[in-house]
Amino acid sequence: METQVVIAGAGPTGLMLAGELRLAGIDVIVVDALPARTGESRAGGIHARTMEVFDQRGLLERMLPHGRPIQAGHLAGLRLDFSDFPTRYPHTLAIVQADIERELDQHATSLGASVRWASPVLGFRQDATGVDVEIGGPDGGWIRAAYLVGCDGGRSAVRKLAGIGFDGTDATMTGMLADVELTDPPAGPLFSQRGGPGDFSVLGFQEGWYRLIVQRHDRVLDRAVEPGFEAFRESFREVAGTDFGMHSPRWLSQYGDAARQADRYREGRVFLAGDAAHIHYPAGGQGLNMGVQDAVNLGWKLATVLRGEAYDDLLDSYASERHPVAARVLHNTRAQTALSRPGPHSDALRELVAGLFGIDDVRRRLGLMIAALDICYDTKSDHPLAGRRVPDADLVTADGAGRVHRLLAAGRPILLALNGGDVPSVEGWTDRVDCVTATCADDRWTVPGVGEISVPAAVLIRPDGHAAWATNGPDDGLTDALSTWFGPAHLTT
Repeated sequence: METQVVIAGAGPTGLMLAGELRLAGIDVIVVDALPARTGESRAGGIHARTMEVFDQRGLLERMLPHGRPIQAGHLAGLRLDFSDFPTRYPHTLAIVQADIERELDQHATSLGASVRWASPVLGFRQDATGVDVEIGGPDGGWIRAAYLVGCDGGRSAVRKLAGIGFDGTDATMTGMLADVELTDPPAGPLFSQRGGPGDFSVLGFQEGWYRLIVQRHDRVLDRAVEPGFEAFRESFREVAGTDFGMHSPRWLSQYGDAARQADRYREGRVFLAGDAAHIHYPAGGQGLNMGVQDAVNLGWKLATVLRGEAYDDLLDSYASERHPVAARVLHNTRAQTALSRPGPHSDALRELVAGLFGIDDVRRRLGLMIAALDICYDTKSDHPLAGRRVPDADLVTADGAGRVHRLLAAGRPILLALNGGDVPSVEGWTDRVDCVTATCADDRWTVPGVGEISVPAAVLIRPDGHAAWATNGPDDGLTDALSTWFGPAHLTT
């Protein structure tokens, strides 16, 4: 069997990548070791940048009915107000991973992706033109592909088979969570309530059931042994002093604060994304979000190379852009572990840090980091917008009213000329870059990490929504940006 890309792992990262590749016309097969989708709720929220990414592809409106907006995020359980962030979605969306996976699965398969369950990756061998992937299970065998992407979680078989290092820090604590019903629930949500040897939370996700979380420091349990309900109840009581009459568990799991990152994201024709590339303490809900954004960064680059439009070295920019993003998340989650420790010393530190959140510049800097709105890639362009995500401004185009992010629904690069400015020439790239002229009522845009800037005369937008180039006047540097990100003009292979 042959395909262009094999993706190992049918979680949010793998499914988002599959959808991105199919949107670009790339053949893809997704394989997963599990016998079927579990339906487990798992992760519980997405941040502003991920909502923007889903919105860019028309996916967010399918997810909103399953979620509930919360006008804040947190750092180590300390509230961070998101309400003034420069985005259409200045909040966290409480939505369980099972609902996200269902919508991403339907999206990818509707575009023609194939998902095969009970199909673990057993091995691979690669050469100059492709990679042969050995798949286990009842329908196992070998699949020939141009590339293999491991999106198969923290215990990634692909990463181990590729011999990619996964160094970092070991766990120092254990967190346990359970989705249950409560006979005697609290009057409202309890978030990160500190007590004795740890902290606990009681969160209402959907009608009739709650997510209970308990964290114990300086006690590390065997991650290979899933906790039983009675063990969870006992640990929760020790910290909270009550179990709120918990019963009828739907799902139980445990986690730690081990933080590890792959020492490289690429080994020849094999790539890593999501938890296969990085694991960390799940503070601030950044993991699923980062995996989805990994997929959107890698997807258009793989497609551009596979269509013969750009050379293979474009793919090296995936690691150079996304590895520092994950390193920053590992850094901030280690800090959050330290802030979460029990005891009077940590209590004093938390009080001090919480007071700093009253300074808007501090709150925004930390909140924009958690929400991933301030990410900036190195595009070699001097414009302050270059490398950053383009604001979702309201526009009027020849087709009528619209907005920037909806221009990206097809997953193609856009050269956007604004407010009567000359349309720069993209001769040699018209087969792969769409030109749009529009008016924007705004004179200035607010760009996280920069501040206010004048609306550019033109901006070259990558399929992931980040600016590859922008200008307020002449089109100097546009040809270099087009060549760098979308291949030479009229490239022939």
